[in-house]
Amino acid sequence: MRKIKWGVMGTAYIFERDTARGMSLAENCELTAIAGRSLEKAEEFKKTYGFARAYGSYEELLQDPEIEAVYIPLPNTLHYQWTIKALKHGKHVLCEKPLAPSAAEAKEMFRTAKENGVFLMEAFAYQHSPYVKEIRKVIEEGVIGELRYAEAALITSDYDYSNIRMRKETLGGCTYDLGVYALSLVQRMTGKKPSGLHSAASLSEEGIDTFTTAILEYEDGSKAHIDCGLVLATEKNSALDRFQIHGTKGSISSVDFGFNAPGTLTYRLRTFDGTDELRSVEVPNNYCLEVEQLGRCISGEETPYLTEEFSVSLAETVDRILEGIGYGNLEIPS
Repeated sequence: MRKIKWGVMGTAYIFERDTARGMSLAENCELTAIAGRSLEKAEEFKKTYGFARAYGSYEELLQDPEIEAVYIPLPNTLHYQWTIKALKHGKHVLCEKPLAPSAAEAKEMFRTAKENGVFLMEAFAYQHSPYVKEIRKVIEEGVIGELRYAEAALITSDYDYSNIRMRKETLGGCTYDLGVYALSLVQRMTGKKPSGLHSAASLSEEGIDTFTTAILEYEDGSKAHIDCGLVLATEKNSALDRFQIHGTKGSISSVDFGFNAPGTLTYRLRTFDGTDELRSVEVPNNYCLEVEQLGRCISGEETPYLTEEFSVSLAETVDRILEGIGYGNLEIPS
């Protein structure tokens, strides 16, 4: 098996908490270099996670000719800038969600990837889960009939103002941080983008949305609904993850479920002809799955599971939600 030489751009918490473990488990991943804003922090990560090299700037990492792929876990405001730079250096890119602040920027990022003959994939680890794929397969097989309604939610703790999730200048707020999970799940399960959309939000004094809800309407008359919020007990790292999908023959609902959770996840399948089952799926580390998948793409075995069409469509819907709540009209605090 060919191992892809990876560089990680940034010493972000999501890498420490989640992606580092996934990359270490990925059979086709070689941790080649880590870059941080300070060489001291990068050297610390190099020792902790087993990288071959450490750099004190992102540009140095991009200049490394051995690096084939770059993982970008930087704040939302930096995704576009550094993804474009990485792509122009001929690096394949796995960029954390949300891929870009807007659909226009997402389109330009994919256009740059094509121009430079490399892959770009949005890092939605949970989308690679066999649990999510099994539920999508049940829907495609028509077990619950034609979809009439879907809903999903991700609601978590709120945080201190020092956290980038809570500040406008770092594109914080629950839609960018959490709503993209609920929305991407609905998009995966319905397989389409909404024709109509209505959104409302509770906004903080700092100009971010702390709770947002959106109603999605489709051309066939079906509906969907998402909720997201930063409203649970402060700094407790607690979360509410849920979904329901209803069709003309039955329904599917989450039981034991977390968007990026590994382990045994369960859903309930009910049909109008009498089926009522709890079904369980064993889920490995989702971050490992996404790294391995992009690695296989680079090796010429597959194409990205998170496609350009999927990510751009998602970004377009996020644009509409944010426009509906007035997020873009609010001044960034100084």
